Amino acid sequence: MFYQIISLVLDVVTGLVCGACLLRLYMQQQRIPMSARAGNPVGPFIFALTDWLVLPLRRVLPKLAVLDGASLVAAMVLQLAQYLVLWLLQGATQGPGVVAVLALFGLLRVAVSGLTGLVMIYALLSWVQARSPVTDLLDRLVAPLLSPIRRHLPLMGGVDLSPLALLLLLQVVSLLTGGLQSIALMAAA
Repeated sequence: MFYQIISLVLDVVTGLVCGACLLRLYMQQQRIPMSARAGNPVGPFIFALTDWLVLPLRRVLPKLAVLDGASLVAAMVLQLAQYLVLWLLQGATQGPGVVAVLALFGLLRVAVSGLTGLVMIYALLSWVQARSPVTDLLDRLVAPLLSPIRRHLPLMGGVDLSPLALLLLLQVVSLLTGGLQSIALMAAA
């Protein structure tokens, strides 16, 4: 029971901070201004959650073209730390390669879960047509993912089903990730 409690707490805390690192990476890749003055109410929250880890990494890591490598490495370090703690609590019965495999797939899981959440909130807010800085931010984050789907999936009776199609694709990716994780864990053990 102690292991389950620690696992839950680590999963929530690491998922939140790791997700914030990945959101920071994605927002910078999309060139979305991060300040509240620029109309981004989420940016200061993202900075508050991630600066302690991203800024020191930025001093030692080179910038990767349009990707913020420090944010990506920070997210991976958090996942590695989470699974290392859990691995040690279990008595380190399997090889250390298992920790790296779990961390990599954990990072993918956080990314897919985060995108799923963004798309769901975007779809819900699109029903009420509320114009706010959050709605504009969500549109800038989700629209690049929806535009390829919208090119192939026309409106049906005036209803945009592209968010539903994207959610379906994200669920397929999630299932595939779980299957690949099982295969990779067997290979690493």
